[in-house]
Amino acid sequence: MGTSPSNPRATTAAQIVHEAFDAYHTQFRALAQATADHFARCRWSEVHRISVDRLELYNVSVQSAVAQLRQVLGTWIEDRDHWPSIKRAYARIIAGRADEEIAETFYNSVTRRIFHTVGVDPAIEFVWFDPPLLHQGYHGQIIRTHPYRSDLTALVIQLLEEVPICAPYADLPRDAAWVAQSIQEHLHRVWHAHRFEAIEILRPVLYRGKAAYVVGRIVRGVRLLPIAIALLHKPDGVVVDATLLTERELSILFSFAHTYFHVDTDRPSYVVGFLHTIMPLKPLAELYIALGYHKHGKTVLYRDLHRHLSQTTDRFVIAPGTKGMVMAVFTLPSYEIVFKVIKDRFPFPKLATRRQVMERYKLVFHHDRVGRLMDTQEFEHLTLARERFDPALLKELQAVAPRTTLVREHDVVLIHVYTQRRVHPLNLYIKEVSPEKARTAIIDYGNAIKELAMANIFPGDLLIKNFGVTRNGRVVFYDYDELCLLEEINFRRMPKTHHYDDELVAEPWFSVGPNDVFPEEFRNLLGLPSDLRDVLEEVHGDLFTPEFWWSMQERIRAGEVLDFYPYAPERRYSNEPTPSRAT
Repeated sequence: MGTSPSNPRATTAAQIVHEAFDAYHTQFRALAQATADHFARCRWSEVHRISVDRLELYNVSVQSAVAQLRQVLGTWIEDRDHWPSIKRAYARIIAGRADEEIAETFYNSVTRRIFHTVGVDPAIEFVWFDPPLLHQGYHGQIIRTHPYRSDLTALVIQLLEEVPICAPYADLPRDAAWVAQSIQEHLHRVWHAHRFEAIEILRPVLYRGKAAYVVGRIVRGVRLLPIAIALLHKPDGVVVDATLLTERELSILFSFAHTYFHVDTDRPSYVVGFLHTIMPLKPLAELYIALGYHKHGKTVLYRDLHRHLSQTTDRFVIAPGTKGMVMAVFTLPSYEIVFKVIKDRFPFPKLATRRQVMERYKLVFHHDRVGRLMDTQEFEHLTLARERFDPALLKELQAVAPRTTLVREHDVVLIHVYTQRRVHPLNLYIKEVSPEKARTAIIDYGNAIKELAMANIFPGDLLIKNFGVTRNGRVVFYDYDELCLLEEINFRRMPKTHHYDDELVAEPWFSVGPNDVFPEEFRNLLGLPSDLRDVLEEVHGDLFTPEFWWSMQERIRAGEVLDFYPYAPERRYSNEPTPSRAT
């Protein structure tokens, strides 16, 4: 039996959900404000703690809303017929909110927590598959405009003075001169002139790790250039560490392989719209996720996939690359996403359980990904048209994952599936590119392993098939079924044999524990061609020594918070001489 729009209980239910959402977003912003305060006071362990705590805030808030609904309205909320009226009441309450799109996703999460909806239910959920309106950022509450007249260094000084960080600069004139010189040199390269009209800066500062970022755009007529100024808080004050001025550099800064930013704004869609003007190739879902709105980002991703499927005809196929033992991986050739389903059984020698694999994906979600671990979106009961699946793929899914793949007459229900951005598998990449690019990729592969170690992550399986190359040329890790914390591993030196016969046996002649790892064996196990193995040995030979891994473990156990920079070392101003004043 349905309810009228004015039904008091429907209004009460809508108010409960709205109050829970309002409390969630208020706390979300409060955590961003606290992060800004910790940056000003150099409290890096607190920044890390807040980043972890915020990841669970959404789920806790949704669960709180469901519990409150049950307490006030009892089993009445479990009748699906009541929810169209609740939805209409909720829509009236949130109409005009600057964060209306986030509020709608929160409401949908509540309904799905109650009903475990398969696919989508437009009657009780907010569903929008048409293109979203993107605000371009011309809004006084979102941007600050700094017109350029004649003195670029003075403009940068004013710009940085107005950045709301509660800590003094160590040497603002010097830093402003660096930034101005970088801008001037870049403009001469791309526009062959240094004149422009203004620099428009996002008012909200973006915080991540030990850095703060001032993000904006340089405007000249109908042309835009991105700009991001990286700030670090050193013992003698805040310093500008780098100025990023290309779309590629900002795309890496906002990469799906980095931990989410903290940003305090009541208008997330305006911030996303502004960012999209300077990174037009970056999917909207990734921008929302980068700002910490991972649940709404997943909603945007689903809607984008739905629109894409309605405009294309290609089929989902088995993803290229070496098949894994744990995951069945497939993709849509025209769409930059891969879908990963855990197999029902893992062949020998894999000893992990399904639960352990899921826990490892959860570990990555909570951990600092340092630009090297791919972000993953987790879907339940994702429903797709059966006709869009290649028969070979359907046969594969039914053979290896029948418990989580429900094939019906007209559709396929993926009961549990992960999605990741599609990257070029490293083992294929090095065969398809020039020797120079292959060499660069292998060097960055070594960098990736080292940066993960610095972040207390050991990939487990270092085979190059488990790594991929992004469109920006970064090497990232994407296969998490053997991933673990570095401090859990017992790195050992290979024992020396005393008998020739010991070297001939198939099994180790010495005892090996479940967490024992022998770095000296890596060089023979990575699956690299000899020329690229020599490159890795030359640049990253310490990876094949237990000493490197022991030193990383010692630093981690000592509580050292290591530094990661999402830009090239040559972009940093460290040890640079003070430049002359730019005009």
